[in-house]
This record gives sequence, structure tokens and C-alpha cells, in this order.
Amino acid sequence: MKLSEEQTAFYDVARNFALEKMAPNAEKWDEEKFLPVDILKELAQLGFAGIYVSPDMGGSGLSRLDSTLIFEGLSQGCTSTSAFLSIHNMATWMIDNFGDTNLKERFVPDLCTLKKISSYCLTEPGAGSDAGGLRTKAEKSGDHYIVNGTKSFISGGGFSDIYVTMVKTDENSISALVVDKDSEGLSFGSQEKKMGWNSQPTSQVIFEDCKVPIENLIGNEGDGFKIAMMGLDGGRLNIAACSLGTAQSAYEQAVKYVGEREQFGKKIQEFQALQFKLADMSTDLEASRLMLREAARKVDENSSDKTMSAAMAKRFVTDASFNIVNEALQIHGGYGYLKDYPLERNLRDLRVHQILEGTNEIMRVIIAREILKENK
Repeated sequence: MKLSEEQTAFYDVARNFALEKMAPNAEKWDEEKFLPVDILKELAQLGFAGIYVSPDMGGSGLSRLDSTLIFEGLSQGCTSTSAFLSIHNMATWMIDNFGDTNLKERFVPDLCTLKKISSYCLTEPGAGSDAGGLRTKAEKSGDHYIVNGTKSFISGGGFSDIYVTMVKTDENSISALVVDKDSEGLSFGSQEKKMGWNSQPTSQVIFEDCKVPIENLIGNEGDGFKIAMMGLDGGRLNIAACSLGTAQSAYEQAVKYVGEREQFGKKIQEFQALQFKLADMSTDLEASRLMLREAARKVDENSSDKTMSAAMAKRFVTDASFNIVNEALQIHGGYGYLKDYPLERNLRDLRVHQILEGTNEIMRVIIAREILKENK
């Protein structure tokens, strides 16, 4: 797929920023479990906090394809921080795309400048892959909803300013609410101790008779599942893009290393076994990039098979990217296992991409369902 000059520029700006401002600090952010808000605000100034939000609300009004290019570039600096920004973009888009004018005007402009940060709350202790099985309930009481339930593994939990939250408004319908951090009855669990994504704060979000104004409903009651599924199409593209950028960085490190490292009296790039590894890594990168961009195009065009294509891209790209990083680490031998090199952090950060936004097993379920639906 040929990119326009503007799209190439989006990628270049994101990648150059990542290499200059993010890559030199990513190890420290990981070790100290520190979210670099100052860096995120600089990215907001570039228009990257409201990538596909409407311009009249302060967004950049770009496409899903543009978004994948930006996150592919950014993740070459810090996977975890880039993925956090992708979640913020998804939650902000939900308010902008489905909220009424009042709701949008109250929240979206501040989210696009990162004066406020947003999180997305779908997963629950008993409802992970089965999004339809969530139990968090919202009952009307006067001019408020009273919300009770718990959300799990929430990026930004206890840190973000607002939480786009999926709740049951009756037994058969899911709705979406914007919940302010200072809402009465809202609390947070302790920060999770994770394998990777350590620059992101992550905790449970707990609702105990939490009061949320009725005017904070996104769209209409019952729209929540539709909003969630449409959000996931884009979220899967973004997380695949973050995987791809990380894999590209690891691949480039491996190519550089084999040209420098000597064993048995010659550079290890002369060994055919390593040449074959690099050939496969390069091929998988190219295949991933093509599949991801085609899926993004289909989401942009609202193609009938957009959900299946996004699932295919998420499954293929996150699996391939993890394997590429693992091979890059293997090429580095013992050095790749050390924190002196970013590869072990890359590997830890990418592992969760095969789990979130729907596990890769669920991606196969989605794909198979589409393949076989005509047989019913």
C-alpha cells in the first residue's frame, strides 16, 4: 500500500520523536514504574492525543490508517507509553463519536490537550473475554446513575481523570458512562505488579454506590456494546501497530549486532543460520505491515468485513512481532537477556499484546465465526 507524503510525514514525526525523547528514557520509566506525563503532553501538542477525534473538538481528524502509522513510529521509543496513549485515544474517540454536544464539549477538548487523561473500563474479574458477561450495574436514582461493580486491569487506574465505563443498565443492555475521578463512591485497588507495561499505572477500578450524572451517558442506554465493539476494532489496530513498531526496532538492533559481533574468527552475519533468521524476521515484518494497513483501510471505509480484518491483523501482527523480538533476543545471546539492552523489556512489553483487546484465541473465534456464518 502506497502512503501519501502526509502519511509518511506522520510516521517520520512520530518515530523521530520516539527515538529522541522516549527511547533514551524508556529503561528508567520501566524500572521506576513512571508514566511520563510531560512527554505525553508534548505528544498532545503534535495532535497525537486526539488522533481520530473531530477537529471542531480539538482533535486531529485523522484516519485509522494514520493512527497505525503514528503508533508504529512511537512504539519504537517506548512500547508501554505508546500503548497507554492508544487507550486514551480510544476512550476519547468514544465520547467524541457517540456523545451528545454537551458531553463532548465538557470533556473532549481537555482530553485532546491532555489536560485530562482518560481510561477505558470494560474488563471485570468475571468478564474478560466474555465482554457480554459483565456485572457492573448502573441504576437510575433521580438525576444520577448509582453504579456498583469492579473493573480489572485498568490502564491508568487511580491515575487518569476520567473513566469511560461499560455498565449494565438492565439485564439485557450495556451502556457507556463517563465517570469522573472525583465521583462519590469511586475508589481504586492497589497498583498491579506486572511483567511489562511498567510505565503504565494499572489497578482495579471499584464502584460502590458511585454517583454518576445521567448527562454523562454516552449516546443512549443500550448503546454500550456497539460502542465497545467499534472501539475494539480500532484498539486492535493500534495495539498491533505498537507491536509492529517494537518488532521493527528489535529487528534493526539484531541487524546491527550481527554486523559487529565476531565469533570463530568472523562476524556472525556470515553464518547462514543467522542470515535465515533475519530473512524470516524481515519477511514477517513486511507481511505484518501489509496486513495491518489493509485492515486499517477497511475500518476507515466501514467495510462489511472490517471486524474480521481487524481481528486477523491483531492476531497475526502481535504473534509475529513477539516472535521477531524473541529471535532478536536470541541473536544477541546472553547479552539480549540483560537489561543493558532493551530487548528483554521489548519482550516483556509485547507479551500482553497477545492478551488484551481480546485474546488471540478470541481473535480466532471472531475469524472462524465470520468464515462459517454462511453455513448456518
